[in-house]
Amino acid sequence: MKRKRSFSLFLSALLSAALLITACTGQQANTGDPQNAKNDSEQIVLKMGYYSDPPTQKKMEELLAKFMEKHPNIKITTETGPHAQFFQKLNTQIAGGNAPDLWLSDGVKVFEFAERGAVKDLRELIEKDLSKEEYYGMDANKGPGGEVWGVPQGIQIGVLYYNKALFDKAGLKYPDANWTWDQVKEAAELMTIDASGKNAKDPSFDPNKVSEYGFTIFSSPVGVSRGWFPLMKTFGGGVLDSSLQKAVLDTPENKQAIEWMVDGMKRGIFPDPVDLQSFQDPFKPFLSGVSGMQIDIYAARVKMREAGLNFDVAPIPAGPGGKRFAPSIVNSWVISKTADEKKTQAAWEWIKYWATDDEAQREWASLGEAIPVKKKVAEEVLTSDTSLNAKVFLDSMEFAGSLDANAVFGEWRKAFDESMFPAFSGEESVEQGLKKANEAVQKVLDGFYKK
Repeated sequence: MKRKRSFSLFLSALLSAALLITACTGQQANTGDPQNAKNDSEQIVLKMGYYSDPPTQKKMEELLAKFMEKHPNIKITTETGPHAQFFQKLNTQIAGGNAPDLWLSDGVKVFEFAERGAVKDLRELIEKDLSKEEYYGMDANKGPGGEVWGVPQGIQIGVLYYNKALFDKAGLKYPDANWTWDQVKEAAELMTIDASGKNAKDPSFDPNKVSEYGFTIFSSPVGVSRGWFPLMKTFGGGVLDSSLQKAVLDTPENKQAIEWMVDGMKRGIFPDPVDLQSFQDPFKPFLSGVSGMQIDIYAARVKMREAGLNFDVAPIPAGPGGKRFAPSIVNSWVISKTADEKKTQAAWEWIKYWATDDEAQREWASLGEAIPVKKKVAEEVLTSDTSLNAKVFLDSMEFAGSLDANAVFGEWRKAFDESMFPAFSGEESVEQGLKKANEAVQKVLDGFYKK
């Protein structure tokens, strides 16, 4: 466009004045030069928290480095530590208003953070950028109003582990997808051996001097994922109703399930709570090769392999009515409610990277710590594991369910454990224990939800 000389001189003078003002105020004019477009490439610094052990910390830091190389405008600093210590510190940080911008939440804690107002609803971001059909566990963090409080980081699912050497010694067929709890107990009787070498079927068997147990089923504190909870669910019972605010423990189905469990303990074919305390570590019977079967999660494979066990897996057995249930824990990424918009978007970039990058999923899966959340990668990883029947983990997804986790999951679980200990120890009836547990759990629920 042609301009008159006088107008050009006016523009030149105006530009000179603008530059002078900019210099005096310390601001830069955006001329389109990348050096001057600081606001467009401003580096966002995120604080991320996650729980770890040395191998997982090393791998997480490697993945973070790769992410930041791809996203130079995002810098992520980390806070990490062992599980219990990490969450103890995190709770203090949340209370003090200085929580990380995003963190890795244990799956059973997501609703605790959500219902206490500590994390953001990610529903819109998920709908915009992720296709939930491609992932496992996408509905696990869904609230009653449609909110989605987290994106899956890794899946744990419960199955029946069994010691092949002890089955072989007893001349028994290995468990399969058709097994029921009655078959578990029958096999456990034949694998349970006392100090004189007699099994539990022998009339002279001594249940007070057991050297090898047929089945370890946990009462507390890990029974919620590896013992009484999945057992009750397969019998048609449970702890809370669908609202997760009402206890439903005092039912015939739960009574039948717990009586089945206590019967095995009384007969010495399952270790009771006192027996497990004598081992110091409740997982030690199976890991040391003196228990034939145990319910456990995907990550347990790592320690079992380290222990040199010859083991395999089968689905958790069906209950009396054929009902199946596999406990599922969906560890998830969450974003702090206090993160501003820029940090929220940067945190979402990390979550997207984790969920969508196949190589990142494979690298994390190499630790054996969790089932990948992306279905395609999970199937690839598990079908390539020929050391055991790994497909069982994927098949169990069809009847997987949550642990009734809510805002007071830790509190109601403790109330259950304390109330049921006398029943599991044979000091009072199962019926009495369940009545007490129902009252104690409901008191915890009311203390939070009816305030």
